[in-house]
Amino acid sequence: MSLVIQACSDAADFKAFVQFPFDLYKGNAYWVPPMKKDELNSLQAATNPAFQNCEAQFWLAKDNGKVVGRVGAIINRPYIEKTGEQLCRVSRIEFIDDTKVSAVLLQTVEQWAKEKGMKGVHGPLGFTNLDHQAIMIEGFEHLPSIASEYHLPYYKNHFDAAGYKKEMDWVEFRLKLEKEIPEKALKLNDMIQKRYSLKLIHFTNRNEMKVYAQKIFDLLNSAFGNLFGFVKMDQNLTQFYIKKYFDLLNPEFVKIIEDKEANAIGFIISLPSLSEAMQKANGKLFPFGWWHLSQALKKPKVVDLLLTGIHPDWQAQGVSALLITELHKVMQKHGTEYVETTGMLETNEKAINHWKNYDHIQHKRKRCFRKMF
Repeated sequence: MSLVIQACSDAADFKAFVQFPFDLYKGNAYWVPPMKKDELNSLQAATNPAFQNCEAQFWLAKDNGKVVGRVGAIINRPYIEKTGEQLCRVSRIEFIDDTKVSAVLLQTVEQWAKEKGMKGVHGPLGFTNLDHQAIMIEGFEHLPSIASEYHLPYYKNHFDAAGYKKEMDWVEFRLKLEKEIPEKALKLNDMIQKRYSLKLIHFTNRNEMKVYAQKIFDLLNSAFGNLFGFVKMDQNLTQFYIKKYFDLLNPEFVKIIEDKEANAIGFIISLPSLSEAMQKANGKLFPFGWWHLSQALKKPKVVDLLLTGIHPDWQAQGVSALLITELHKVMQKHGTEYVETTGMLETNEKAINHWKNYDHIQHKRKRCFRKMF
């Protein structure tokens, strides 16, 4: 093996970086490809406002000119300020099943981090919590949502061999949706809504929904503020994600709750599963990718639960149950049979225990690792 590590420096390098997983997972029935344009935009300061607070570098591993691996390194200054830990983030790592390749990729990140004054590395993590994060370690026989990750089974062994230890796990659930909403749940939700004079916001089109987009991200910053890996997002970054994701959403599957002063106190964002449609699109909207995505939004048998946020002052007041019941009504109307949750921290016992009230399986697990120098 003639292994060379090359820092990404021009358009061709970044295109090769984005293309590599498409080659690695070609023919895999479970990998869900991202949109190539979105990936390219995320990697460069000119198109990703996260670079205003982050420093990043990306590398390709090549064997006789052929790409056999890739990796990124991110120094997220606000997260370092928040935690007081001088840690660099390993990001977007992919590699063939060869420990020489994975070792040199991780060593490259470690050396770069040391040169930047870091005391250790952890990850995989992205620029934000809405970016790629963690390595799948369980659930390889299940199709992930577009907001989750898929990796090959050997990845965990490579991290272990390189001296990395577990830092945090996320778990995911698949829920079987009951055909009828229990009368008890409907009465309880009606009582909660009347007790606190809460207002449910429903949407019929994307323009209505986008009016509330900034409110959703402001609430996200409050609700997720203390979670592992999270850093508050400024307006430039929230606009980046609004532009990236909100045109994909089906407005019916987004709900917001306001208090009597019209303050947003809770939201739930779900989406008819686009995983199979994204596989058919294979990284491109045109010429036919848009059609596959639009068809998937119409009669969803599976819905992905992307994000739920409750203001800290309103947690444990029944707001999340109210949101889920309202979403259940929409899914019932569309004939949805299953709900896929995205990753929730294994330490988030309240959320995990809530899903255990449903007919469910806990089928996926992904992991963030850490290594100190």
